[in-house]
Amino acid sequence: MTPERKIPERRSRKARRTRDTLAQAAFELVLDRGLRNVTVEEIAEAADVDRRTFSRYFPSKEAAALDSLRGDGDRINAALRARPDPEPPLLAYRRAVLDWLADPEAEAWHRRPRIFELLVVAEEEPTLYAVFHHIRVDAQEDSIAIVADRLGVDSRQDIRPAVTVAAGAGALLAAQAAWVRGGRPDALPERVVEAFDALAETAKEAWAAGAEATEEAPETEATP
Repeated sequence: MTPERKIPERRSRKARRTRDTLAQAAFELVLDRGLRNVTVEEIAEAADVDRRTFSRYFPSKEAAALDSLRGDGDRINAALRARPDPEPPLLAYRRAVLDWLADPEAEAWHRRPRIFELLVVAEEEPTLYAVFHHIRVDAQEDSIAIVADRLGVDSRQDIRPAVTVAAGAGALLAAQAAWVRGGRPDALPERVVEAFDALAETAKEAWAAGAEATEEAPETEATP
């Protein structure tokens, strides 16, 4: 490797370390003192950088505190890409989420220290929850592209990928909310299974009701 190539790589590693240090400082300060009792300047000071450096990496203290959650959407999407092609898309999404939860190296939310606390705070703080929502939306956009590729369709023209991801991500969100409000940090996997089972049962009931309504609908006479 030439010296010219080593310099950008060193800069990239340094930038990654700075970002991670800022994110960890924000994470710990927000959990220790509360979101409203922490300033950007205090986060920057804890990371041993100035305010201008903070602003190069994050638009807000909320974004910094939640930065560690961004990788989870990437991990779920990587698991979704790895699912066998014959699997129906929604089943593939469900199993991708369960693969993420079961992988010790992925360190899903119930395995990582204090993530449960962070999501409890996010439920209580509107500005933090808004950033969490944007993180989820970003991950879902990638999921839609993956599902579209699995189906061999253009997601701009075919609504199925977006509907699939909205249903699966909605089940995950419901599971996360029930997990946080339930007060059991180790219960996330069972809440996810419960949410996807509820989704499947609701879809089955709706399909059956729709089929029954179609059968009972009176036939209309053709207009001469």
